[in-house]
Amino acid sequence: MANIETKIEEIVKPIIEKIGYELYDIIYTKEGKDYYLKIFIDKPEGIDIKDCEIVNNAITDILDEKDIIKEQYFLEVSSPGLERMLRKEKHFKAQIGNEIQINLFRPINKKKEIFGILKDFSNNEIIVDVENEQIIFNMKDIVYVKTVFDFEGGI
Repeated sequence: MANIETKIEEIVKPIIEKIGYELYDIIYTKEGKDYYLKIFIDKPEGIDIKDCEIVNNAITDILDEKDIIKEQYFLEVSSPGLERMLRKEKHFKAQIGNEIQINLFRPINKKKEIFGILKDFSNNEIIVDVENEQIIFNMKDIVYVKTVFDFEGGI
């Protein structure tokens, strides 16, 4: 499905940027019997429902015209949220020095969920400071990584 995501990005990214938004990420997924194309947008002052509507209206016709996705799908345009998934190199690089949450396929020290400060990133691994200990995680062992929002004091 990553190939579909790449093709969709090539089509919608210039449109989204032209109207003043950043394309944060694209996820094409099957949930149950339904397919979803999830487009995550951002801008410095944050995203609201009107922004999602603007982007949705700007890309819907071109997506229908290009017809890359053969299955019936639901289009969702939204903000990446306060706690955002880190999937691309640019996402990880932007979060170096910040707290992240790592969810693992298999436990390490009886934990599948690890919190720490992101120190470095490469395509194959991330280095995280966990309680003053540097731990290297291989990307193949990770279910997902996301930012952590401190609801009492902000990010």
